[in-house]
Amino acid sequence: MNYFDAHGNYATVTLLAAAEITATGNGSGVDMLNYAGKAKIIVISSAGTGTSPTLDLKIQASADNSTWADVSGATFTQIVDAATVEAIGVDLNSAARYLRVVKTAGGTTPSFYAGVIAICAQEQR
Repeated sequence: MNYFDAHGNYATVTLLAAAEITATGNGSGVDMLNYAGKAKIIVISSAGTGTSPTLDLKIQASADNSTWADVSGATFTQIVDAATVEAIGVDLNSAARYLRVVKTAGGTTPSFYAGVIAICAQEQR
């Protein structure tokens, strides 16, 4: 699967700024209007701390930055007690205009340091 255009017009878009995650919540919507094609969405996370820490991350899309739905196949493997780097593919041409990251933290006093970026072709869709 080719995730980039042949001309090298790539962009890195921050979907979730690297920060400590200790609770469940939703990231802010990110406008993806100027990006098209297949995107690689990458999470980088530290190992979790706390008692039985877990972190589930998934991508949602919205046409209006208000009503959200899960993007099919855009769920990362659960993060536990090991540092993680994982990439998934998302077709921006079939996803709605805005993307966000949904965070679900589990365990007792879970703590992870994580961030999510998208690498994609920069063009008007």
